[in-house]
Amino acid sequence: MTLPPNHPVIPAPRIGVLLVNLGTPDEANPRAVKRYLAEFLSDRRVVEIPSIAWQPILRGIILNTRPKKSAHAYGQVWTDQGSPLAAFTQAQAEALKGSWPGVTVDWAMRYGNPAIGERLAAMKAAGCERILIAPLYPQYCAATTATANDKAFDALAGMRWQPAIRTLPPYHDDPLYIDALAASVRASLAALDFEPQALIASFHGMPARTLELGDPYHCHCRKTARLLGEALGRDLLVTFQSRFGRAKWLEPATDTTLATLPGQGTKRVAIVAPGFSADCLETLEELAIRGRETFLTAGGERFAYLSCLNDSEPGITMLRAILSRELAGWVGAQ
Repeated sequence: MTLPPNHPVIPAPRIGVLLVNLGTPDEANPRAVKRYLAEFLSDRRVVEIPSIAWQPILRGIILNTRPKKSAHAYGQVWTDQGSPLAAFTQAQAEALKGSWPGVTVDWAMRYGNPAIGERLAAMKAAGCERILIAPLYPQYCAATTATANDKAFDALAGMRWQPAIRTLPPYHDDPLYIDALAASVRASLAALDFEPQALIASFHGMPARTLELGDPYHCHCRKTARLLGEALGRDLLVTFQSRFGRAKWLEPATDTTLATLPGQGTKRVAIVAPGFSADCLETLEELAIRGRETFLTAGGERFAYLSCLNDSEPGITMLRAILSRELAGWVGAQ
């Protein structure tokens, strides 16, 4: 059969896995940070305030004051490969390539670049007729997991020929995840030259009303911490970081806890961030730098931040196993 002129060449069918993380500015300067924050803080999943009330505050105050401060913070942790979050997410994708025959692995950011819609379009053009969208948030939250999926579905709405889609569910209590976390924490603790009196599990905070509205995030965080503590054979002190605005947020707050522990006799602490799949501004600057300063200024003596799983062997082995489970029935069935 002769194809008509300009008939598109259809590539051989493939399967795609798209790793998705929160996002990052393109550069560590106020202009790039302002562009990033404008997108991030305009998401109705992130700021659940009517736009008519929120946008004047965002455009008139926040975007004129916060970018410079945030750019300085990003500058403290920026790498030769860009932001740590982008560098680690890309490294995770690279480490997973070749894990399954006929499967393309890519990565994207919910806010900033590479954009979810752009990468989905590229995967579809490369022949991916089935795509697993994998938001790398262990604990489900509407402001993270749901908005990443929303963005993917928005992109699909503009496609004439849509790929079949699956999404990665939360894995906050998955034994594979807990085992990988425990192995990582044990190794990090063993490398310290002091014995922490307290091990803190710091999760990203959310407004308290999200719990009242039925978001499972707080419960998922608590369960992760409980299971990790059981695996380690020690109690964890659970806190929540990154408060923003005047609303009441999940408590206890990480910064407040670090400021009060020394006065209670706890002078040596280690802190881990089990809600982050990769190190980023919130872990490397907020915890490892500012958290340390807060604790030592309050009279603490020894402080250690324990790295996220990132692209470590335990982390990649865990991701590969979890993703393999979600690809069941697809891999080998093209």
